[in-house]
Amino acid sequence: MKDKNTKITDLAVLPVFAVFAVCVLTVLLYGARVYSLLTQQGEESFRMRTLTQYVTTRVRQAETVSVTDFAGCEALALTEQSDGTTYVTYVYCYEGFLRELFCAEGASLLPADGEKLLPAECLQLSVEGDLLTAVVDGFTVNLQLRGKREAEP
Repeated sequence: MKDKNTKITDLAVLPVFAVFAVCVLTVLLYGARVYSLLTQQGEESFRMRTLTQYVTTRVRQAETVSVTDFAGCEALALTEQSDGTTYVTYVYCYEGFLRELFCAEGASLLPADGEKLLPAECLQLSVEGDLLTAVVDGFTVNLQLRGKREAEP
C-alpha cells in the first residue's frame, strides 16, 4: 500500500513543479523585456546628450558662428583664423549621420566628405538675434552667441 501512496504523492508534485516552472519563465521573460527597454532608452538618452553636447561645445569653441547652406544641407559654419588663413568647420546631417568637415574657406568639398560622428537624421538651425536654436532629431538646444555671430551680408 505504501508504494501506491508514494506514486500518488509523486504525481501530485509534478503539477506543482510545472506551475513553478511556468512562473519562473514568465518572470525571466518579463525581466528580459524590461532590461531590453531600459537599455534602449539609455542608449537613446546617451546619443541625444552626446549630440547636443557636441553642438554646444563646437559653438562655444568657435570664433564666429553662422548658419549656411552646404551643398544642399543646412549646416552650422564655425569659422576661425590661423596663420592668416580662414578655416571653416561645417557641422551638418547627411545620410543618417551628424557629420563634421574641417576645410579652408572656399574649398570645394561635398557633404559626403565629412567625418561621420553620430547617427542623426535631422539638424535644423535658426538664428534670431544672438540666439542660436539647434534641433537635433527633435531635441532642442538654445545657445547664446554673444559676439560670435558673423555679420549679415
